[in-house]
Amino acid sequence: MNTRKCACFKIPWFKSACNSGALITCCETMAGAVFVFTLVVLMSFAADALDNGLALTPTMGWLHWERFMCNTDCKTDPDNCISERLYMQMADVMVKEGWKDAGYEYVCIDDCWTFHKRDAQGRLQADPDRFPSGIKKLADYIHSKGLKLGIYADLGYKTCGGYPGSLGYHEIDAQTFADWDVDLLKYDGCYLEWKLVGEGYINMSKALNNTGKSILYSCEWPLYVWPFDKPNYTAIRETCNHWRNYADVYDSWSSIKSILDWSAKYQDIIVPSAGPGGWNDPDMLVIGNFGLSHDQQESQMALWAIMAAPLIMSNDLRDICPRSKALLQNKYIIAINQDPLGKQGYQTSKGNDFEVWERPLSENRLAMAVMNRQEIGGPRRFFLAAAPGWELCNPKCNITLILPKYQELGVVPLQTDLMLPVNPSGTMLLTLTPLQNTLQDHKLRWNSTL
Repeated sequence: MNTRKCACFKIPWFKSACNSGALITCCETMAGAVFVFTLVVLMSFAADALDNGLALTPTMGWLHWERFMCNTDCKTDPDNCISERLYMQMADVMVKEGWKDAGYEYVCIDDCWTFHKRDAQGRLQADPDRFPSGIKKLADYIHSKGLKLGIYADLGYKTCGGYPGSLGYHEIDAQTFADWDVDLLKYDGCYLEWKLVGEGYINMSKALNNTGKSILYSCEWPLYVWPFDKPNYTAIRETCNHWRNYADVYDSWSSIKSILDWSAKYQDIIVPSAGPGGWNDPDMLVIGNFGLSHDQQESQMALWAIMAAPLIMSNDLRDICPRSKALLQNKYIIAINQDPLGKQGYQTSKGNDFEVWERPLSENRLAMAVMNRQEIGGPRRFFLAAAPGWELCNPKCNITLILPKYQELGVVPLQTDLMLPVNPSGTMLLTLTPLQNTLQDHKLRWNSTL
């Protein structure tokens, strides 16, 4: 049951890797899947990041969109409408309930906050009924809590929700946000021809930097280019602190799976661009809402950590179940996400309805997530030595299990029979610390045939 048939050989399409001395191994696992993988030493780093000194680790915070959307009905739904009250209450809870201490620091406004027209000076203005104190006063309140305020705008002639856009106003809007002491801008890309998107994002990036105010810049540049062409990730990284690639997240398991599938399909394109100062953004954490089981919530949290994704929650922190809260505040998962090495992980193998995702960490460690994509039956046992990264445990590793429950598994040798259960649509998350050998900066590439 625990044996593997392995042989080292050279494959033509891995010729350059072989010439560099990388090890290529084909192994048949007990599950019957054949994986071809290699450890490739990375000789270059990600392209230069946006030079604003921000987002050296993935951004953490809260954003209203997925949970509260464009609810502007404050007369009949005052507790859930897009208003200054909502953000003040979230800030209060973030401080009182440990979210700030866990690392979540941004309170972010999304679409539908503006009035339907600009003021006499051409500046955006908040809806006076829903934001009677204005954005500057709201920023002051958020800052008084030791938190930071994020805001939303769009590079087109109107926002996705139909409010005034920034087309032709990017310099005015950048200065307005700086005058209001805003700390983050989420810049959307609706209502603009796709060939002009890149120029629009670059223009706003320059305008923000020209204000002299440190404003984290969250872009959606590749999201609007991918349907037509391959985005220029070198330019994107030089322009933005993080960037959306794929469709909006929904409060459903099918949505989470589609994001993961897309991220794995295009990982060789998107992962090299990520690193301190700039990150791929698979969209909001929907943990604590209505659509995911607890196992599925654990899967989202674990895989977002492996992907070095911004941890931007969209939920109601005023009313969240204790298990979801504990998951979102799990210090071990957050530590993986915020690891200072700043390397995004890869999906390194898949087969028999298991997926393995791995991320190199600082201090010679490796984070590994094993997801059970089967959605029927009970827990299924995964043979740990079948994971590509297990080859690093020569002669042995110290293993720490983080999900589903923290447990120190101790020292485990390379030749092991260890099998661990993974629930349907759940994920096992663990860290490996090689003993004696040094885990080098690497990428685990894979190709599977079933």
